Amino acid sequence: MSKFGVLPPRLVLDPLLGGWLLEDIGRGDRTTGSLLVEDVTPGSAKWIAKAGGIIAGLPVAARVFQLLNEKVSFVAIADEGARCEPGQVVAEIHGSLDALLMGERVALNLAMRLSGIATLTNIYIEKIADLPARLVDTRKTTPGLRLLEKYATAVGGAINHRMGLDDAVMIKDNHIAAAGGIGEAVTRVRSQIPYPLTIEVETESLEQVREALQHKADIIMLDNMPLKLMGEAVQLIRQQDSGVKIEASGNVTLETIRAVAQTGVDYISSSAPITQSRWLDLSMRIK
Repeated sequence: MSKFGVLPPRLVLDPLLGGWLLEDIGRGDRTTGSLLVEDVTPGSAKWIAKAGGIIAGLPVAARVFQLLNEKVSFVAIADEGARCEPGQVVAEIHGSLDALLMGERVALNLAMRLSGIATLTNIYIEKIADLPARLVDTRKTTPGLRLLEKYATAVGGAINHRMGLDDAVMIKDNHIAAAGGIGEAVTRVRSQIPYPLTIEVETESLEQVREALQHKADIIMLDNMPLKLMGEAVQLIRQQDSGVKIEASGNVTLETIRAVAQTGVDYISSSAPITQSRWLDLSMRIK
């Protein structure tokens, strides 16, 4: 358990990490295997931040090395979710040198990717920190990395939206088109789902907002609405049903997120913290 959320359990995480290690090591690390005849040569290394940002993924990196040798000790110097500065030592690793060298790239790649996501997420969060609206992530994730990428957005301060299609009902434009309308879509879903789930409906106009309200959607998404129209939609929803949650979505940027939050929505969903993030540069140095 992390204070930011639940990392994937080892039953899920270990096969992922094992596959990525196998992808990198292949039939064997020819360099390390040639240099180290004994596979128990002890060694130590430190991880150094080469850029400033929010650290995320250190527990994942630790597990990478431990899969190669369970006796490896990965000591986090920086706290998960803390801000690091260029030149700062963020972790120290002790154990068999072959495990350190073979696990280096996979562990660093994951930590740099997750730290980059956490860093950009936190920049978005800071833009609306004094407002009630909360940033939520989306399902626009890298195949195979969703659980880790969504963990990273949580480290950065966002709320995880649906982890998958089984988490909640989200009736989007294509579902509405397939069903023949919002009312028909909501009615069919309610008659078919085997247990109660939150029902969210995507809307693009005030007419659709009214229809979603009429059919008792739990969350109404305002998708790609101009700010003026979004404000009118928020007012309409608040007047008719104060219990309905409101989500804004579509082309949310660092330049627009504050104005969107000021319309009075409860949530702002954006894929940008994941899809537009840059890796946070980290390096490993053998002592």
